[in-house]
Amino acid sequence: MNQPAPRALIAEDEHLLAAALRQELAHAWPELQIAATVGDGLSAVKQALALLPDVLFFDIRMPGQSGLDAAVELADAWPDSKPFPALVFVTAYDQYAVQAFEAQAVDYLLKPVQAARLQKTVQKLQLALMNKAQPAINLEATMAQLRHLLTAPGIASPPATAAQGNTAPLTLIQASSGSQIHMVPVADVLYFEAADKYVRVLTAAREYLIRTPLKELTAQLDTQVFWQIHRSTLVRASAITTVTRDEVGKLHLELAGRAEKLPVSRLYAHLFKAM
Repeated sequence: MNQPAPRALIAEDEHLLAAALRQELAHAWPELQIAATVGDGLSAVKQALALLPDVLFFDIRMPGQSGLDAAVELADAWPDSKPFPALVFVTAYDQYAVQAFEAQAVDYLLKPVQAARLQKTVQKLQLALMNKAQPAINLEATMAQLRHLLTAPGIASPPATAAQGNTAPLTLIQASSGSQIHMVPVADVLYFEAADKYVRVLTAAREYLIRTPLKELTAQLDTQVFWQIHRSTLVRASAITTVTRDEVGKLHLELAGRAEKLPVSRLYAHLFKAM
């Protein structure tokens, strides 16, 4: 019985580069079907979940959402029954980014894409598709790679990463509530949650809003005190009271002093394996 032809999704915001990649792939891998080409990270996630392709070519720098953030979101929402796609990041030359990809055995293509380099990538992808692991193992390996890439200089927030080790953790937050500015001790905060243009700051008694992006805020907090449990949520680890698994296997946690349950993404579920 013949195997179905492999299918790919290309996410690249520069139309000429996307067209060039399609053309080069047609020569290097004629059997590969390009299921869709999109120009931003949000569309990449939406189309990938709809089409469930075998291979992803994600540009690192895209409007709205980076290729890395799109891959993280996609991995969190990917169905358990299907192996996660083979992932290739497309990037302008950056020695730190390249080193990070190589360290995590994630394949990459440099812009502009060269035929010889693409041929090597195609060979790796074909081998990967022939030797697919079990879906759960495949996805867990991808999660481990993405976790490391999220902290790699040159890919995810270089200034914040560099600053984290050189500045004292944040102790006081200026936050708005209505027309007032409040000085909120970080020691009172139970969790932070990104919401549209703001970050919600939640204590046991109040909610405040700040405009500092969550990535920037993360770099100013003690990572031993505040754990990231989702791309949009940081929680005070010592406030966690229970972690429960729902009927579809998703983790949710509860905090002392708060009634709501907070979802834990697959990317950070490893934090609770020992609990």
